[in-house]
Amino acid sequence: MKTSPDIVCLGEPLIEFNRPKEGDGRTWLQGFGGDSQNVAIAAARQGASAGYLTGIGQDWMGDAFLDLWKSEGVDASRVTRHPTAPTGVSFVTHSAAGHKFDYLRKNSAASLMTPETLAVDYVAGAKFFHLSAIGQAISDSARQTCDAAIAAARKAGVKVSYDTNLRLRLWELDVARKVIDATIARCDVALPSLDDSQQLTGLQEPDAIADYYLKLGAPLVALKMGADGALIATAGKRTRIAPYKVEAVDATGAGDTFDGAFLTRLLSGDDPETAARYANVAAALSTTGYGAVTPMPRQADVLKALSRA
Repeated sequence: MKTSPDIVCLGEPLIEFNRPKEGDGRTWLQGFGGDSQNVAIAAARQGASAGYLTGIGQDWMGDAFLDLWKSEGVDASRVTRHPTAPTGVSFVTHSAAGHKFDYLRKNSAASLMTPETLAVDYVAGAKFFHLSAIGQAISDSARQTCDAAIAAARKAGVKVSYDTNLRLRLWELDVARKVIDATIARCDVALPSLDDSQQLTGLQEPDAIADYYLKLGAPLVALKMGADGALIATAGKRTRIAPYKVEAVDATGAGDTFDGAFLTRLLSGDDPETAARYANVAAALSTTGYGAVTPMPRQADVLKALSRA
């Protein structure tokens, strides 16, 4: 009997406080964030079975996440609750330069995850295991837990999906580059973003960045380029995915929405280019409201937009 969802994500959830650009500077919208948990919700909203592995606090924020995951159909049966450590918090502000993150996450429950507490069987029972560089950066024990999860997935023949999300407040660039490159070599689907990759590789052109990650060993690279769409690359083929135009107000969680939608469509049998066109529209729609989770579209919304594209 299968006990794991098709997509299992690992990382740190963050209670989100988002300050709208047009507000009075004192109004904050409370929502939910954390890149890997965003991916799980995005996948569930596209119709996939998704689950999450993390640690949360014995606090109102942990309670709120459990309620969220239940309402979204994300399996949280293997989430642990730390008796004293808090759930992490993020603050999102906006300016002409884009959105900016600030955090209260030191010694969060998720950062205290260890390989010994990892639900190895849960990872091994999935079809895709997804993580990001943020989960590796929040602490040494979390990085070890991510490594153990990748090893368990590969041993079981589970495909590994990896987002290179770069947060230089969490670690030095040289350390990030070394860990991320090593992880790309162990993944099946690489999901870098253009701005992060330019810092990590020192390259500027999308095709050069795709070549870099393909040479590291990732068989499929989906390079997210924001308002410029996406580039899908394999050893034998690459395709530019045109952007889907919307009136964007907040890009928080857009890349995560792409990830969850892309994996869901791959699982449904789409080829990478078709999956990316769907994911590109889902990501664009997610930017039309504030917050990482609230504006994420559901499958019907994406299909309707695709029919008009």
